[in-house]
Amino acid sequence: MRGGQGAVGARVLQFTNCRILRGGKLLREDLWVRGGRILDPEKLFFEERRVADERRDCGGRILAPGFIDVQINGGFGVDFSQATEDVGSGVALVARRILSHGVTSFCPTLVTSPPEVYHKVVPQIPVKSGGPHGAGVLGLHLEGPFISREKRGAHPEAHLRSFEANAFQDLLATYGTLDNVRIVTLAPELGRSHEVIQELTARGICVSLGHSVADLRAAEDAVWSGAAFITHLFNAMLPFHHRDPGIVGLLTSDRLPVGRCIFYGMIADGTHTNPAALRIAHRAHPQGLVLVTDAIPALGLGNGRHTLGQQEVEVDGLTAYVAGTKTLSGSIAPMDVCVRHFLQATGCSVELALEAASLHPAQLLGLEKSKGTLDFGADADFVVLDDSLHVQATYISGELVWQAEAARQ
Repeated sequence: MRGGQGAVGARVLQFTNCRILRGGKLLREDLWVRGGRILDPEKLFFEERRVADERRDCGGRILAPGFIDVQINGGFGVDFSQATEDVGSGVALVARRILSHGVTSFCPTLVTSPPEVYHKVVPQIPVKSGGPHGAGVLGLHLEGPFISREKRGAHPEAHLRSFEANAFQDLLATYGTLDNVRIVTLAPELGRSHEVIQELTARGICVSLGHSVADLRAAEDAVWSGAAFITHLFNAMLPFHHRDPGIVGLLTSDRLPVGRCIFYGMIADGTHTNPAALRIAHRAHPQGLVLVTDAIPALGLGNGRHTLGQQEVEVDGLTAYVAGTKTLSGSIAPMDVCVRHFLQATGCSVELALEAASLHPAQLLGLEKSKGTLDFGADADFVVLDDSLHVQATYISGELVWQAEAARQ
């Protein structure tokens, strides 16, 4: 139950002795929850003349909005791009396991695949609220197949596509349906891409630019058509050049629509992006930075051979490659590790590091009123962290869904 008339009679929880992230600052305030939402205590006191039904001492820890991962290809042996008979059980397993990393919502991501895979998988991954069963599904992220051959990275060349004469109908025929889709990554230099961007945006689907050889002008034109995101900045795109910075140049472009914020994903796993590059991006455009894991099915499994869609992947230590090559193939770092590495690498504030994994992805998806925030009326999805930003507990709709062993003592 989230809000509504029934919430008035619901139990009130008061989280005390904590620092809550609100308005870009860590505040020494209590957090009040009722009916799955963040509650304004003044209304409780002065209008209803009620107090909390239960108080929970947080031991001085940080309470931050639950993390949101908008690019995760699988994990723990589950590959979202595999057309198995029971796709849902695999998604459920990942949703459950990422709770320990503070993730309360995510976008299961499919890499470039043949049409028959999309037709089978996409209908089996509906939008779903989070709870004790696992993190919520916000919708799918379809990364490819309308991307550059030159910058395909770990995407299989055999299944890449360009847009035909009836571009949007071609996209629909490839995916089968857009009902559960939240983000589509495409290369804006492909012919007829702008009409596709406009059609997707009109349907409320976020368009991301990535796996691309686009120059800055093509990228700017794509933003004017509706594109709002950049898929894993610096990776699988033209390198920054002072005469034409390419897609990277969107971070400081003065040719974007007035008032539009371009968001960009960063894989802060210590492998995909050099700390100096992380610092450049952060300092150029901190409010658009969205931490993503780009995690692959090998997340949580260790060294060896695993899959990623139609490709075989080899994990060696902290790095994953397309088997037999030195092409990076996603990450094996969970979100809390990325948050800590980003904080250490950039020297940014704790507040901004946490917002990059919560508020910013929520803003990207237009969900900032209910997700990525601890403002009154928002969903009570939050994570309890110690001072070193290790996850101690995870809550969804105000309900404890995961707790570290040490926190149970």
